[in-house]
Amino acid sequence: MASELLDLFQARAGVVCIVGAGGKKTTLYRLAAAHPGKVGITSTVLTPPFRRRLGAHVVVEAKAKLSAVVERAAQTYDRVAFATPCAKRARLGGVAPQQVIEIHARAGFDVTLVKGDGARLKWIKAPREDEPVIPPATVVIPVLSARAMGEPLSNKTTHRLEEFICVTGARYGDPITPAMVARLLASERGTLKHVGDAQVIALINMLDTPEQRAMALDAAEQALELSPRIKRVILARMIDDDPIVAVVERSNPESTKQ
Repeated sequence: MASELLDLFQARAGVVCIVGAGGKKTTLYRLAAAHPGKVGITSTVLTPPFRRRLGAHVVVEAKAKLSAVVERAAQTYDRVAFATPCAKRARLGGVAPQQVIEIHARAGFDVTLVKGDGARLKWIKAPREDEPVIPPATVVIPVLSARAMGEPLSNKTTHRLEEFICVTGARYGDPITPAMVARLLASERGTLKHVGDAQVIALINMLDTPEQRAMALDAAEQALELSPRIKRVILARMIDDDPIVAVVERSNPESTKQ
């Protein structure tokens, strides 16, 4: 399973940036745990402290010292999580995109996993003008939760509600449909924003019911039709031991695991 996860998300090498809502940290931690090599973990935005279960050596240093300290740590530890200090309680500061790239090279990481925005525990989001903060990445993984689909569009489910309405054409209170999700995934004002030349592998997470699975499959197929930039859409429950539910690709409409 570990090998399959890394291959599906193309997370064996390079810089992999995870954005969106509905399971970014869970996905990042799963990929870090699955990787057999040397792994960097960081964020370009404010982030909660790294969890102990990540099993990483944690470096929190000012920007001027950060690269050198992480480089030294990587000589001893296979997983190094790094950030800058933050005055806000229970938060760490982000690392600038170019410094992420510098540290990735200096530390000799096989892969650096990056959290590229926040979502305040909501299930789905559209980016604000200054979001997401993505370094020059090999792969970008936009994440959203299947739990949002069928729910009324509101601040309860959706982060950056106004931006979501602009991208999808939805109205406040409308049920969130697969078509809305597909437009969000396929839009350069949505989850394709700032992805650059990276491969895009989308994740619809938190599939709890057969109804959610059906809606997620519909959204994935529509998104692939709308945008050639999306390589595949993975349907999953990333908290499960065997998380992959289905993989949707143009050449393989559905490869079902469960």
